[in-house]
Amino acid sequence: MRTFGIEQEFFLINPATGLPAVPRHHVHNELMALRSGGTHTHPEFLACQVENSTPICTTGAEALEAVVAARQDLSAVAREAGLQLVGLGTAPRIPAGPAPVHASERYYAINRFCPGITSEHYVCGTHVHVGIEDLETGVQALNSLRQWLPLLTALGANSPFWRGADSGFASWRTIAYLRWSIHGIPPHFADARDYLARMEFLLASDVVLDAGHIGWGARLSARFPTLEIRVADAQMGASDVVVLALVMRALVSAGIHSPGRIPDPAPEALDMAQWQAAKFGTRGNHYDLAAGTKASLDRRLDALLTYIGAELEDSGDTDFVGTGLARIAGDGNGAAAQRSFFHAGGFDALISEAGARILD
Repeated sequence: MRTFGIEQEFFLINPATGLPAVPRHHVHNELMALRSGGTHTHPEFLACQVENSTPICTTGAEALEAVVAARQDLSAVAREAGLQLVGLGTAPRIPAGPAPVHASERYYAINRFCPGITSEHYVCGTHVHVGIEDLETGVQALNSLRQWLPLLTALGANSPFWRGADSGFASWRTIAYLRWSIHGIPPHFADARDYLARMEFLLASDVVLDAGHIGWGARLSARFPTLEIRVADAQMGASDVVVLALVMRALVSAGIHSPGRIPDPAPEALDMAQWQAAKFGTRGNHYDLAAGTKASLDRRLDALLTYIGAELEDSGDTDFVGTGLARIAGDGNGAAAQRSFFHAGGFDALISEAGARILD
């Protein structure tokens, strides 16, 4: 089976204020030292964030075990320090003044380059790396993914609140990222040579500091033989993380094994569909980018499961993914849950419930 790995980003919140909190030095060191379930914890861009990466996985069971173990131990360390670990795509409320950046030369360089953006970059995502055979197959899979990225954005939307108010979007994180120099849905590449030439052009520009600064929603990793999918917000519950990861793995495999004629939607159609996914999430219409028509969420999910059905069957993930997608479609995504928590008890209830769902 095709290998994959998951990177989860989390906020540390002070439950007394509901604001992002920078842990004390010894707490930070304890968090970084955790190796739960074979995972590794790393600093993230802001000092109030942590990132956890699973080992290379081949099954959903392996991934779920690693994700749950990491969340349990990270949450326990945070609670002992009087903090709350949450999987939210944006911090619902943020303090005044520039956000404290983690002490890293690269992060400092980014902060100096774009202070107007980084000063409020309180966003967390779920990134999934899927193993690829070589550059040519990676480009083929990247092209095939483009039509599905808006649907993945909608399913993984979990950032409706910003600066103490409802943003009106299911994924405000998606909208916030559009301010960066290279972002959104990647272009269609003719082949591996075209991909390398265009990457060389971007990296030679004055607005890209390094390969990691190219923030497309799906990209080929500069460090690993993987295709990285970055459109999903951080997730409240562990099961949703793994459902999304398994769908992404299946999409990569389907694009490589049975590409057929890969659709090349117009750039404006992709931009529109992605914006609409960020706006409405799992509510309202979606777009079938291959057909160029509106479609309900149910129709898009039926099309998705038809497209990746053979891959899910081969990996034994059909039931887990089917049940998970049905739950998200029926109950709503993380954005819907956040709004429900807020309406029941304000931001205090939202943070408390998000903290409880870490162990789901």
